[in-house]
Amino acid sequence: MLRGGHPENVAAAIGMGRGTVYNWVALFRAGGDAALLAKPIPGRPTKLSAEQRRRVATLVAGTDPRQLAFDFALWTRDMVRELISREFGIDLSLSAVGRMLHTMGLSPQRPLWRAWQADPGKVQAWKDTEFPAIRARARKAGMTVYFGDEAGLRSDYHAGTTWGIIGKTPVVKATGARHSLNMISAVTAQGLLRYSTYTGSFTGPVFIEFCKKLLADTEKATGRGVVLIVDGHPVHRAKKVKDWVATTNGRFELIALPAYSPQLNPDEWVWKNVKHDRVGRTSAKTKDEFIALVRSALRRLQRRPDLVRGFFGDPDLAYITA
Repeated sequence: MLRGGHPENVAAAIGMGRGTVYNWVALFRAGGDAALLAKPIPGRPTKLSAEQRRRVATLVAGTDPRQLAFDFALWTRDMVRELISREFGIDLSLSAVGRMLHTMGLSPQRPLWRAWQADPGKVQAWKDTEFPAIRARARKAGMTVYFGDEAGLRSDYHAGTTWGIIGKTPVVKATGARHSLNMISAVTAQGLLRYSTYTGSFTGPVFIEFCKKLLADTEKATGRGVVLIVDGHPVHRAKKVKDWVATTNGRFELIALPAYSPQLNPDEWVWKNVKHDRVGRTSAKTKDEFIALVRSALRRLQRRPDLVRGFFGDPDLAYITA
């Protein structure tokens, strides 16, 4: 502008309102460069020092509240307020605590729950050495690596949210009858999904039948054998299952994940997709309708290998495609 630029052209060039630019011109004419310097934002100064705020951020982001003698495992604004009072003798309002947490880059989030029985060392060894060796051996032998799991679904399981009037919980009518269906599936990192549904208990014969079909389908489609990775369910370790695996003469291999580590199994995402994202958001009136909904959700997912491959994008599953 000092060089002859029109304020409106300057405003358009920098994406500001023309009133703002005219105001800058007036300030400059009245007080020169000093009038354009940023001024401190008025308001009450924070009660916590920078070091104290860093201490709070470290405790909230990196500590289980139970380690600090709190009763609950999840941080709340009230608990953080109590922590600040306990650590520094400073009292803050809940709103002030919330604002402070946001300015420190923290927000309320749904946590990932992990079994305390899990052995972190074994989990890391699985990611770093055991699975890479399994994958290499399978490639050399010309076998396909699957991850498998089982789950059950009931018609009274509901998920998702809906919009409604504040203070008035929406009501969605659903059947009071309870129908159930059990599922077993296996996925590959290439997006292949194989599944089966059944009623009744999960037993050795049920698992063996699924494994037989999985092997037959894989050999027919690719001529390759199967490596199936599953959790430590007793059925997976049953003598009948081991005896059947032995009859395949190396064409089918069964391997167990580290104990209490479902986050290592991408097939868990199949059940999340079917149960939470699909069937749990519907309402079936009859048993046949419920079964049809479950099988439809599985078929849909089977036709979407891109979605299945997306499951492997979970940070806990990066070891599979690394």
